[in-house]
Amino acid sequence: MAGGDCETRLLLETVDGVVDFKGRPVLRSSSGGWRAAAFIISVEVAERFAYYGINSNLINYLTGPLGQSTATAAENVNIWSGTASLLPLLGAFLADSFLGRYRTIIIASLVYILALSLLTLSATLPSDGDAQAILFFFSLYLVAFAQGGHKPCVQAFGADQFDINHPQERRSRSSFFNWWYFTFTAGLLVTVSILNYVQDNVGWVLGFGIPWIAMIIALSLFSLGTWTYRFSIPGNQQRGPFSRIGRVFITALRNFRTTEEEEPRPSLLHQPSQQFSFLNKALIASDGSKENGKVCSVSEVEEAKAILRLVPIWATSLIFAIVFSQSSTFFTKQGVTLDRKILPGFYVPPASLQSFISLSIVLFIPVYDRIIVPIARTFTGQTLWHHYATKNSEPEFFFL
Repeated sequence: MAGGDCETRLLLETVDGVVDFKGRPVLRSSSGGWRAAAFIISVEVAERFAYYGINSNLINYLTGPLGQSTATAAENVNIWSGTASLLPLLGAFLADSFLGRYRTIIIASLVYILALSLLTLSATLPSDGDAQAILFFFSLYLVAFAQGGHKPCVQAFGADQFDINHPQERRSRSSFFNWWYFTFTAGLLVTVSILNYVQDNVGWVLGFGIPWIAMIIALSLFSLGTWTYRFSIPGNQQRGPFSRIGRVFITALRNFRTTEEEEPRPSLLHQPSQQFSFLNKALIASDGSKENGKVCSVSEVEEAKAILRLVPIWATSLIFAIVFSQSSTFFTKQGVTLDRKILPGFYVPPASLQSFISLSIVLFIPVYDRIIVPIARTFTGQTLWHHYATKNSEPEFFFL
């Protein structure tokens, strides 16, 4: 009898801090976890399949049907890739401040489908006029805009499906990041192995049309999982991170000429650090009033300082980005000059040579998650070691 009561409690156990899509409390037994994460991963795989289906072979399209020189094409590829890398900042701001992650994913997926349909249409136009180039570049940057909404939300929404206060779900959440990377890298491997062959040997219309169909299927699957998703409840008057951090810099700038002596501040539970002390001016209310949120909290100021501490790390990443960008530009064009024949009548597409990057990741992540992490746990005693390692890109260290 006691066992039956225990099972009943587990089945009726609700999860704190989250609701379903109608705003109702959710049961742990019928929501979240890998059940919901599987739907979310599917849309990520399709999105990465679509994005890299364009990115990996873009230089060959620019130098082929559009007739650009290699230097001009490489420049256009890098400008587009750089723009696509910056737009997730805008997407994250919109999601945190206005739309929420779920709505942002839905809207971004719809924009993606529109962009890919226009991209496919552009490949059907005559290449001797300006109409093809205009429509192509418009749809290309529309793809960049769509992935800017997709990229910052999908993985975070997937992580929301695991309760960090529940031991079993906390372990699953830690493993989620590894398998997330594994699945979308596997999708990338399919892209550079098969889709690039279709683009080079069958045609660009089908080569752009396949990602379009994949995104339609993925959005349908993602929508089917709506009943299983957990939606985080924002705190009262909680601002998004972009709003909080931006407010710190704006307030500190306004109080640039104000000294702390002008503000008889009461004792604080947590004193601000002295590093980047100019941001401490965000704690000052120059008009002598702290009402209506005119000053920032110490935690908000320290959060802004943490962003500044990351700047040197981001700066060093520029070197890696410069080197990595060569794989989809000059390395791919260099592959055109190689003897790529492996079977009679079969030539490996130049862009498919990028598959070695994805293959190394696909092979290593299961080893990392199932062998290296458990061994590391025995030495560190930290059950969440691989969660932090994954979020800090520990696997990339081994790949390099």
